[in-house]
Amino acid sequence: MQPTSRPASTSTRPAASPHPRAHLNQVNTQTKLIDTVHGRLLCIADIRGRLSALNDLAREANAKAVIHTGDFGFFDSNSLERINDRTLRHLTMYSPLIPTAQRTHLLSPDNTPATIRSTVDVSLISEFPLLLSGQIKLQVPVFTVCGACEDVVILEKFRTGTYAIDNLHVLDEATTRCLDVGGVKLRLLGLGGALVPHKMFDNGDGNATIAGGQGTMWTTALQIGELVDTAQRVFDPSETRLLVTHASPGREGIIAQLALVLKADLTISAGLHFRYASSYNEFSIQGDFEGFRHKLLVGKEGFDKVWESVKTQVDAVIDEHQRILLDKALSVIERIPQPQGQTGAPPTATGEEPAWKNCWNWNLCDAAFGCLVLDIKEGRISAELKSQGFNYAYRRTATPGTVVHTPNSTSSSLPNTAANPPTKGSTPVSAEKPVSPMPREVKSPLAATSPIVLATPKEETANLPQIKANGAPTGPPSAEKDKQKKREKKEKKERTERDTREKDSAEERAEASVSPVDPPAGQLKSGKETPVPEDVAASDALEAGLKSPTTDSAGTRTPTSRRTYKPSWTLFVRLQSPGNEADVREFFGGEQSGIIRVTYPNTQQGRIQKIAYVEFGDEETMKSGLEKNNEKIDDLPVEVKVATDKEDRGGLRSGPRGRGGRGGFFARGFAAAGLTGKGRGSNGEARGTGENGKAGDATA
Repeated sequence: MQPTSRPASTSTRPAASPHPRAHLNQVNTQTKLIDTVHGRLLCIADIRGRLSALNDLAREANAKAVIHTGDFGFFDSNSLERINDRTLRHLTMYSPLIPTAQRTHLLSPDNTPATIRSTVDVSLISEFPLLLSGQIKLQVPVFTVCGACEDVVILEKFRTGTYAIDNLHVLDEATTRCLDVGGVKLRLLGLGGALVPHKMFDNGDGNATIAGGQGTMWTTALQIGELVDTAQRVFDPSETRLLVTHASPGREGIIAQLALVLKADLTISAGLHFRYASSYNEFSIQGDFEGFRHKLLVGKEGFDKVWESVKTQVDAVIDEHQRILLDKALSVIERIPQPQGQTGAPPTATGEEPAWKNCWNWNLCDAAFGCLVLDIKEGRISAELKSQGFNYAYRRTATPGTVVHTPNSTSSSLPNTAANPPTKGSTPVSAEKPVSPMPREVKSPLAATSPIVLATPKEETANLPQIKANGAPTGPPSAEKDKQKKREKKEKKERTERDTREKDSAEERAEASVSPVDPPAGQLKSGKETPVPEDVAASDALEAGLKSPTTDSAGTRTPTSRRTYKPSWTLFVRLQSPGNEADVREFFGGEQSGIIRVTYPNTQQGRIQKIAYVEFGDEETMKSGLEKNNEKIDDLPVEVKVATDKEDRGGLRSGPRGRGGRGGFFARGFAAAGLTGKGRGSNGEARGTGENGKAGDATA
């Protein structure tokens, strides 16, 4: 880096401000009077050549002027031959002037760059030729910087005065404007192009300080130096300074350093392409002042690496005027605020960098997704930020298996377990305590209907209905029903005798103590209760390990499937004649159809390849495939319809559902309920009968 003896680059420097090229415009200090009482400025980013929309956006915002942060669409009919293939593909991908269907076709892997180049003309990239010819007229002043994708030749023509368009003002390092609006003198300073450290000393096809080539533009060190020189020459302490850049000072330390040197009060930037705009100052996003300094130091280190490698070459070719600009650029890189106070101590009020809290920044989303409106009245600049944002509507249609409950949220029924730490023994549950929700894969009907019994731990456990491993409560067998009736009759007789006798025997009291406990009045009963030995029931409840994953309850619950929900876009296909997988794929359009797999069910029709399930990668390709219904293969119509749920396919897929995938939904359901002859095996599987009459296994 330059030695400390390098002369300071300030507005008091005795040397005159340089103009390396005689044809460059002088700094324009014109003041644009918009409205002395009230005015609104629309700030947008990345209009991407759709210039006819500028008037509509300004009218909707009731704006007196538009400030644009780059990717304006500076291209004409001769620009295409200067754009390289990669940039042309990028422009094709994001141009709002190309219909979606045409864009998809142009960007398909089958199309070579030559195909795109032969198809795309300037009308699909930008409306700038219409603006230049006067077919599109700007109704309000538009102030813009160049973006990362622009034709540098077009910008050079604006710099030399070859091009001039009413109400269009290109802000750059040598051009500034001052707006008198709403009692504020707003100085606009602009820096365009992408910030690419290794290109900061490469002008490409540009002249003087401007740089670019092959359809792209970038920022140079001399460009930064000339902007500093321009700002120093027009400095007026009564003005409010607004720095407009394409690169974001939130991410680029060098741009943040430039804002410090320019004494910017506000900055507006783009380049991040989010669906939300952001509004911040450094104090709000950095943990402390050292975090802000660290960002600037990282930017300085990146620049230093490049500068040290090219310093000798640059010193050998620049003239005295460019040397002044380079010194000013290096002064920006060296602009690192001093640490505040001692280590661990807060910064002092006298030594604190004002921009740390007072410089406000906005990073804008693309014009298609939102905007910023600065409403200026009586000297106050208020901001209205509008963003399209993300679309979360899909969550309303999500299946229960895809919804994750948030503990302790306003919509969650989870109890606050922190206030009630778990105990080893089972604890009586109060009637007011909400029932724990079941895991997301399975919602058990027992959760809403299970009785809550106020009893001792053993009595509570003994009176809970016994639950099978598949979640179905077992009803009392016939023999147990008879025993229960006899016991109830005997207890009734004993109570009668107890009322008539003067003393009760200890044996009768012990026998009465084990009688079933009825739930309190008003509580629901879930089926008939099965008497369970006290010791067995307690040990089962505490040691079975089948507990709700989000609570400390010791109650048993329905075991859940470990499978996560995965959306499936599958079509059912019925052929009139056998067709293999290649025939099916070709019927739907081959490689372009988006087919993931073709599966034949293990049925008679499936084995002779007359029935198939075709799974697609997404919903759109599935809908396209659905349009093939009743089209023909070998002059025979093919039936195509949306496949039913996987559970209804009778064992289409193999895997966790069973060995060989046989059995089907109904067979598995009966087996899980214990209604088949085989019942459930020790390994947790149920035997069922498939549609082809063969026995198969299916995992519940």
